[in-house]
Amino acid sequence: MNTLIAVPSSMPGGLDAPLGAHFGHCELYTLISVSSGQIKDVEVIPNIPHEQGGCMAPVKYLADKGVTKLIAGGMGMRPLMGFNQVGIEVYHGGPALAVGDAVNALIEGSLQQFSMQHTCGAKDPNHQCGGH
Repeated sequence: MNTLIAVPSSMPGGLDAPLGAHFGHCELYTLISVSSGQIKDVEVIPNIPHEQGGCMAPVKYLADKGVTKLIAGGMGMRPLMGFNQVGIEVYHGGPALAVGDAVNALIEGSLQQFSMQHTCGAKDPNHQCGGH
C-alpha cells in the first residue's frame, strides 16, 4: 500500500533539502511516495498563499494531493486540528535536519506523533519553533 508523505521543505526541495522550520511558512513541500517501507517517488510542489482560508488553505491543498502523513518541525493548533479532521497523520520531525532523514525516521517508526505540546504557542517552556 502506498503512503504519500508531505514534508515542509526549504529550497530546492527533495530528500537532501533542509526541513522547513514551520509547516505554514515553508517555501515548498517535498512529497514522498513510500511503498513497503521503501521510497518510490519524490515530487516537489510549491506552498500556496494563506490569503484565502488562512492556515487551513495548505491543509486542504495537501489533502487534495492525496497526502496521508505529514512531518513538520512546527505548526499552530488550528492546522494540526485541520489535519486531524481530514485524516492526515502529523509527526514531529524531531532532530532530523534533512527531508530524507525525517522520512527514514518515520519509516523506521522513530518519530513521535505531533501533539499539542509541539504546537506553536503551546505553554511548554521547552518548546522551540525554529525562530519564526
